[in-house]
Amino acid sequence: MLRPTRRIASKAPRAAIATTLFAALTLISGVHAGMAETFAYVGNADSNDISVFKMTASGEMTPVQTAAFKGVEKPGSSTPLAITPDHRVLIAGIRSQPYLAVSFAIDPKTGQLSHIGNGPLADSMANIAVDHSGKFLFSASYGGNKVALNPLLANGVAGEPKQVIPTGLNAHAFLPSPDNRFAFATNLGSDQVLSFAFDVTAGTLTPSDPPTHKVPEKSGPRHFVFHPGGKFVYLLHELNGDVAAFTYEAKSGAWDEIQRTTALPEGFSGKPWAADIHITPDGRFLYASERTTNTLTAYKVDATSGRLTTIGSVPTEKQPRGFNVDPSGRYLAAVGELADSMTVYGIDQSSGALAKLKSYPTGKKPNWVEFLNLP
Repeated sequence: MLRPTRRIASKAPRAAIATTLFAALTLISGVHAGMAETFAYVGNADSNDISVFKMTASGEMTPVQTAAFKGVEKPGSSTPLAITPDHRVLIAGIRSQPYLAVSFAIDPKTGQLSHIGNGPLADSMANIAVDHSGKFLFSASYGGNKVALNPLLANGVAGEPKQVIPTGLNAHAFLPSPDNRFAFATNLGSDQVLSFAFDVTAGTLTPSDPPTHKVPEKSGPRHFVFHPGGKFVYLLHELNGDVAAFTYEAKSGAWDEIQRTTALPEGFSGKPWAADIHITPDGRFLYASERTTNTLTAYKVDATSGRLTTIGSVPTEKQPRGFNVDPSGRYLAAVGELADSMTVYGIDQSSGALAKLKSYPTGKKPNWVEFLNLP
């Protein structure tokens, strides 16, 4: 026969219970205290500096530093930025003479920048990127029609260029493939994408076979981004506003176009002037900026086919040359070259639609945004 259960009173002293509860709360708060913090870095061309912001979980930005470029006097036309894979060094490309890569150490606790040193660049570089090993710096010169490869010294400062390669007209972006075996460079004025085999051990670039991928005439291929899954590439064209989707074959480095859509908002009239393109870390949503209309256009990405469905466009900063998505995929920050400010948007996690949250002042002529989680 089942006997009725009897509640047994705890004999533990109240002080012990309180101690246990306090320990549990301390553990929980410790977990939160140890969570990664997010920082945003904005390159400002005319003020020759970087605006550093700390971002909260709700998307609020707090300015924490303005880091000046030491040894730089004249402003360049833009300020491309790159962060090393180990998150220890931020590099800024200086587009005024003497052409420099300015390296900063990133404080792992505060996110603030400390100048390490300056290294030489082969020309005025519109774009810089660090390879996935963290040992080399890629750069592309729009006016010089060339790309270059610089070794990075142990302290994160760029050494003398190891290779300088002539290209077609207006090299604009130069990025490594996800597996670091290839590197690709857009030639905006020659309507082509160059392909190189990249030997990270030797630190050398060799033209692929075939060495170029042609795109439609006068489309102006500018920036591109790989899908996080590594199977697709998305290429933005400055001169006609096209966004092209490609399958990507990792073994050969081949691009195969599967779709072409637009970054231009509905009812557009005028001369297209598309600028930047980024994808969320989970690969579900893609965004592109267009400077004639001062808009951001959002797309939903089909995970299986890689094809895009346009979500819609929203107004943004004046002349939105640069923007980026934060590491959580919940926020987007866009800067305006003619507004000297940055606007943060919330990304709807279901639809991918953008909702404006708040704007913040930056330095003069902001044109590049990099996000980083620390530690």
